[in-house]
Amino acid sequence: MAVVVALGAFLMTLFGGWVAQRVTDRRHLVLGLAGGLMLGVVGLDLLPEALEAAGREVFGVPEALLLFVGGFLLAHVMERLLAVRSAAHGVGPHDRVPQVGLTAAAAMVGHSLMDGIALGAAFQIGGGMGATVALAVITHDFADGFNTYTITSLYGNDRRKAVAMLVADAVAPLLGAASTLLFTLPEELLGSYLGFFGGALLYLAAAEILPEAHHEHPARSTLLCTVGGVAFIWLVVGLSGG
Repeated sequence: MAVVVALGAFLMTLFGGWVAQRVTDRRHLVLGLAGGLMLGVVGLDLLPEALEAAGREVFGVPEALLLFVGGFLLAHVMERLLAVRSAAHGVGPHDRVPQVGLTAAAAMVGHSLMDGIALGAAFQIGGGMGATVALAVITHDFADGFNTYTITSLYGNDRRKAVAMLVADAVAPLLGAASTLLFTLPEELLGSYLGFFGGALLYLAAAEILPEAHHEHPARSTLLCTVGGVAFIWLVVGLSGG
């Protein structure tokens, strides 16, 4: 059953990427929406789940929050290192580094793989839990597909690479759900991963996607798209019961 539901996530991811491709003439709106979706996923979905699953404290701070900060810092360090390396090869400071986009998209694929694992684990617990997680995974995989294509393209990668990363992101939940037939992921480990990935995703949204969206088009419509993205994720979380 989990694999069948994951097929719905596969289709929803592809649909999100298709939407991102079709609205390229409104690039600032696409980026504004993508930033809002990413912010909503981190603040309203990933971080609360991480804090609940990985509840252990390390020197007075929840483990999930430490990994959240670690993910943010790692994303920043990786981008700076890639920028320094590119500068050494004659790339200007304002030029986009394609490797950053591919690395970010690969992280999205990893997240989708974990979505599939979480889906399979939920159905192992019971049908009710599985249905709740299924609703959350299928609906927010639209945002995953949208963001995967947008991030890959934003950093100067061609359409072929963006589509390849989108397809990989769509297939990942299927593989993750199928893998749960072989093993069970400890809840604390899943929570730690969500915290770490949330930090990296927040960095991309706050430091890259949203500034780019508002740089050339500081329009009210762009801001509304960002707020709408957050509101959409809030609706998804509310409908799925958190």
